[in-house]
Amino acid sequence: MSAATIFSFFIPCLNEEGNIGRTIDTVVAVLRDRHDSFEIIVVDDASTDKTIEELEETCKRFSEIDIKIVRNRFCRGLGRNYFIAAHRARGEYFMLINGDAAEPAETIKAIVERRGKADAIVPYFGLKETRTVPRRILSGTFTFLVNLLSGNNLRYYNGPVLHRTQNVQDWFAETAGFAYQAELLCRLLDEGISVHEVQVTNSDRGRGASKAISLVNLLSVANSLTHILLRRVSRFLFWPKQK
Repeated sequence: MSAATIFSFFIPCLNEEGNIGRTIDTVVAVLRDRHDSFEIIVVDDASTDKTIEELEETCKRFSEIDIKIVRNRFCRGLGRNYFIAAHRARGEYFMLINGDAAEPAETIKAIVERRGKADAIVPYFGLKETRTVPRRILSGTFTFLVNLLSGNNLRYYNGPVLHRTQNVQDWFAETAGFAYQAELLCRLLDEGISVHEVQVTNSDRGRGASKAISLVNLLSVANSLTHILLRRVSRFLFWPKQK
């Protein structure tokens, strides 16, 4: 890992034509204002639209920025791509930025400016809330279940968490789905990391429909919740008790 690179941003995309360019624009604008060294790792999960063409044009516009593009031959899933990108990262810190242009500049800035306050900077929504009521209920239910099953008490377990890159490279989640961050955070909390929570602004995706609500992803979430519970049981039964 290069000490000169502070941030590695992972941007996943699957058919994000019309969004991916604006996403990179936002990241570059925020980091240029801060004068922090950074790289961008874009993982295209076998897009079938013009996402790649848009990416290539964006790279030309920012030829001075270190932007790496990883193209999957088939869809691997958000969770798996997260860890693929982490193992290519050279920065001290690693952070997801969704390729659907959902994270506004103020959210990214609020998270990265807290670098060093803890091992993980964990955002939660509440400022300028724009999510629909069903999405908020679903998100709240998921958070409640993760806290119940894990014994933790975080306000949110998804989104653009800022991690120390080494922590992500050393540990992993056992899902390819959207609940990978909850698994990772619970595992890292078991290992004793520190967490700083920050309230952020959220917005809806720029264009297109969300890919989070599907039968496959709901099954993946159920699988992740099972792993979280089993780890807690295993910790209670088999981990050495502190005296």
